[in-house]
Order: sequence, then structure tokens, then C-alpha cells
Amino acid sequence: MDPRQFRDLIGRFATGVTVITTEVDGLVHGMTANAISSVSLDPLLLLVCVGRESRCHEQLLASERFAVNLLTEDQEHLSNHFARSDDPTHDLGKIGCRVGQMGLPLLDGCLGYFECTKHAEFDGGDHTIFVGRVEHGELLLPEARPLLFFGGQYERLAQSASPETEQP
Repeated sequence: MDPRQFRDLIGRFATGVTVITTEVDGLVHGMTANAISSVSLDPLLLLVCVGRESRCHEQLLASERFAVNLLTEDQEHLSNHFARSDDPTHDLGKIGCRVGQMGLPLLDGCLGYFECTKHAEFDGGDHTIFVGRVEHGELLLPEARPLLFFGGQYERLAQSASPETEQP
């Protein structure tokens, strides 16, 4: 399989959209990521895959902690902001955030978040796989709908017709 075929096929796998944030030397860094996954319940681990050419890669290598902010369908603008390829530092005062229990920036209005300490990092070809031990997390907006990415574009969940028609 060639890389284009792989990308086209994996792009048909729907994913949620997140913003990974960290702080290094007093500067906040963030990037949009959809390559995250649960790894383990004991201990609580998740992973995020970050391209080596990503503007935030070096900051995540240097940091011992990071946060995963789960975006709602109304936060496409945040995904676009953090996906830009300019300077990885961000003035979050214009965006709105708070400081979490671990001193990490957490974006306002997110569905929820995880605060992690770096557990391990692995070579993932042109990416680094960062495994984080989840130290804190919270579901902030349980009724919010997630921002999704599918087929190279943002998508939203369809509205359910009624509870009687829902399937398991």
C-alpha cells in the first residue's frame, strides 16, 4: 500500500478532535490532534501521536506534562487556530483558558480534559508516540456533542430521532 492509499483509507476512520496543551519555560504551547487513544485502565494511560515536523513536537519532548482538551462541535475555530503552522506559542487570553490542577492550560468550553504526566515516548516513524499517565480529568459538558474529523473535514454527529429509535 502506498502512503496516499493509506492516508485515504485511514481518513475514513472518524476521530474526535482535541487540542494538546503544555507549558515550557513560562510559554504556553498547543496543537490540534486527532491521533489520540486510550491505552490502559491500570494505570490510566492515553497516547497522542505527534508529527516530528509539528510546530509543537519539540515542546512536548521538553515537557514532562501535557493536557488533552476534548473539543465540542462548536469549537472548530479552536481546532483551526491550533492547527496553524506559525509560532507554537499562543496568547490564550484571547481564546479563554484556565489553569488546571497540574498548572497546565485548559481551554474554556471544552467537553472535557485530561491532565497527564509523560509516562513514555516511542519512535513512531515520522511521529513520536507520547504516552501520558492521566493524573486528572473531568467531563465538563456531558450533554455537549464532540467535534469530529472524517474524510479530511470536520463533521458532526447526527441528531437522534428519539430515545425509542436509538440502538445499542
